[in-house]
Amino acid sequence: MINEEFVEFYKERGSGALDQKMGIKILEAEQGRIVGTMPVEGNTQPMGLLHGGANVVLAESLGSIGTSLHAGPHRKIVGVDINATHHKSATTGLVTGVATAISLGKTLCSWEIVIKNEAGERTCTARITCLILAER
Repeated sequence: MINEEFVEFYKERGSGALDQKMGIKILEAEQGRIVGTMPVEGNTQPMGLLHGGANVVLAESLGSIGTSLHAGPHRKIVGVDINATHHKSATTGLVTGVATAISLGKTLCSWEIVIKNEAGERTCTARITCLILAER
């Protein structure tokens, strides 16, 4: 379920060129929880496995979108820290990321992102902290 605030935000800003290149789609967007998918195909490393950096792109996108929803459409968001642990490879289909807020503050928001393959197996766990910049 995508809320109206999300729809208005993305009408104004768009989804971003990298998200489009990676094939990221947002399925759910609500305060404190964002769900999105990304295809494995087109986002692999030379061995045919989902590239670890692609997992990080998905994680950063979900955390940034969640922070944007929390902060409001007139605030700018930047990631200041991200890390990822890759548990299992993905070679086909879609991966799904679920971002859950750890902390939603006035200037910093932290998220845990769990990425799973189509079999429901956890392939990656990431954590991102985003900074909400002051209005200028």
